[in-house]
Amino acid sequence: MYGNSVSEMNKCIAFHSYKGGTGKTTLSCNCAAVLTRKGYNVCLLDLDVYAPALQSYFGKESRKGINDFLNSTAKVEDVMIDITELLNDNSQGYDTTKPSNSSQNDKLEKPGKLWVGFSNPQKEEIFKLEMGTSIAKRDFLRRFIHLRQILISDYHADYIIIDTSPGVRFWSINALAIADILLLTLKMGDLDIDGTKKVVEEIYKSFTTSGSKAFLLSNRIAGYCIPPTVSHDRDKLSSFSSQSRSSSCNTQTTIQLQDEYEQGKHDITDRLSHELGIEMITSIPCYCDIQFLRKEFLTVLRHPGHPFSKQIERLIEAVSSTTF
Repeated sequence: MYGNSVSEMNKCIAFHSYKGGTGKTTLSCNCAAVLTRKGYNVCLLDLDVYAPALQSYFGKESRKGINDFLNSTAKVEDVMIDITELLNDNSQGYDTTKPSNSSQNDKLEKPGKLWVGFSNPQKEEIFKLEMGTSIAKRDFLRRFIHLRQILISDYHADYIIIDTSPGVRFWSINALAIADILLLTLKMGDLDIDGTKKVVEEIYKSFTTSGSKAFLLSNRIAGYCIPPTVSHDRDKLSSFSSQSRSSSCNTQTTIQLQDEYEQGKHDITDRLSHELGIEMITSIPCYCDIQFLRKEFLTVLRHPGHPFSKQIERLIEAVSSTTF
């Protein structure tokens, strides 16, 4: 672990997963926005080299990407872009108070800043990295470590957040190597669960032995979106749509099924956490109004009262309270 070399407050967080589609980009971007609006300096890095998405997410482009820095053809200042103003434009009365567990020493007098390091999505740039010699690839880890050091010393980053490539890949392993906190994100399907076990066995144990903290983060868990025929108010679960009302269904049955599902969900996550020896930091439901948007964009700022935003707040508090 290369953390805490400059300040005990600095944290480098990597969102990782066995496979794609677990919501890493959405989680990392919204977490970065929350932390920035609370007054922290945040550097968000797109290290999903094979499928970079932050350019599209933020509607920004960079002449140079992290790829170029790793190839020694760009400096850090060529790669990092200040997009703090974009957060201000999209904030809808967001509460900028610090997490409840923040100490007086953590209080920052100036507003937070958000820098983003994009990855160059052009195939030829990816091939340059892929086709590098083994010696050159070994040098990439040194470049990764150097990047982290510069972001802390020159950009005064309180948090570095990394959106990694999924799976056991060269880039994800290097990204995980510089992180203090590893958030292994998964959906609760058999493929994700089996793959997560493989990832933990093959690479995570070595990182946690070296001092990094690893957590499971289950995302897009079914159960939030109840059938459209039922009222969203659990205390008033009596209004069924006349178009789909079934004589075999009743309010009590619906509530019972939901309660049984919730209990089953917790049983699965508890068993997985116990089996892998990794704590489940949180479980975030699937919110269909976000999941099926054409483009989700910083829900935490645009809709701070949304249940998803509250989940992100809880995740931030859990991460902020992690000690080494």
